[in-house]
Amino acid sequence: MSDAVVPQAAGPQVSRHAVTFVLITVFLDMVGFGLIMPVLPALIEEVGEVGIDRAAVIGGWMFAGFSLAQFVFAPLMGNLADRFGRRPLLLLAIFGLGMDFVLSAVAPTLFWLFVGRIFAGICGASWIIASAFIADVTTPEERARAFGLMGAAFGVGFVIGPAIGGLLGELGPRVPFWVAAGISLLNFVYGWLVLPESLPPAKRRRFELWRANPFGAFRVFATYPGVLPMVLVLGLFFFSTSVYPAIWAFWGIAKFGWSEAVVGLTLAIFGLIAGGFQGFLTGPAAARFGEWRVALFGMICATLVLVGYGMVGSLGAVVALMILHGPEGFVHPLMTAMLTKRVPEDAQGELQGGISAVMNVAMLFGTVFFAFLFGHFMAEGRNWQSPDVAYLVAGGCMAITTLMFAVLKRAEKA
Repeated sequence: MSDAVVPQAAGPQVSRHAVTFVLITVFLDMVGFGLIMPVLPALIEEVGEVGIDRAAVIGGWMFAGFSLAQFVFAPLMGNLADRFGRRPLLLLAIFGLGMDFVLSAVAPTLFWLFVGRIFAGICGASWIIASAFIADVTTPEERARAFGLMGAAFGVGFVIGPAIGGLLGELGPRVPFWVAAGISLLNFVYGWLVLPESLPPAKRRRFELWRANPFGAFRVFATYPGVLPMVLVLGLFFFSTSVYPAIWAFWGIAKFGWSEAVVGLTLAIFGLIAGGFQGFLTGPAAARFGEWRVALFGMICATLVLVGYGMVGSLGAVVALMILHGPEGFVHPLMTAMLTKRVPEDAQGELQGGISAVMNVAMLFGTVFFAFLFGHFMAEGRNWQSPDVAYLVAGGCMAITTLMFAVLKRAEKA
């Protein structure tokens, strides 16, 4: 489809349709990704012939490999999207993710599972480019709501994906990977047919390799006033919340004896709550109380919930905590919206690539750290075993992050 599909002087109606295209793309991507989460522990145990403590550590390293690949390649993809447009890079990312699911579905050893996760990280730039697309077609005042809707698409995809993945996991741990591959490739075909280009040639900028690496991205952040401190806070937020992908399924299995179906159900409930908060409440809450206040409230809730998971004793209490967990979903879209207002329009792809780099390096260290904490305190032969220590430590980290954000807010107003 040619660039002429979207007029360069795009009006509100065109912008709404463009945002819809991207939201559906994000939704389908997350359905495919969420499908595999409930069965990954069982697949690691089966392929690696290990127990739950070792499987958690291996899973942490796999997620770290994914995050490292995204850390290295996300700024490159963001800068390429600023040079060549959003559409080709977004389609490449979607197709690559589908091929990764195929590779993981046939992986005979842990080595090939690691290769699959790294390949997924390299091609996992769809969220970055979709965020730049959103920034292209919305005004600065509309972006908080648009990023909230994007988070909702993420959350709803996370409702459907894990729920189906948990059920499909009863047929075998590889079945969800095949289904995820099919969804991603259908998503690619859909995008090829309907996704327009959002960045006109006049707004593209020259590709510079020094800006297209993660450390170059940090240097660029320093050139825009107020960006670097906020990115640091966002990185600590991602580090603290990386405890969830690191140990959620392993924690549920070890503490409560959850099956794949129950793991999928809990992830689905979480996605439903997060999607509801992000999609329906982010924009109105930011308009009513201000982006800073709502993001701070989200961080406070995130701190309380992390500590709560470390003390919870039943599935019912877990679900109750998930409701309090909802406002955490405000933090990422609102901070992203605030950051987009601090950089020029021709650097939005670079910004999103840099944010992704920060997110992934934070989650790289976080997932390994929290997976090791879980494995250490669940190792066989320990006099005292507990699956909860990682959540309590993450709660302490989030408390520090919240304090830093509050200080930054006060400094901005001074």
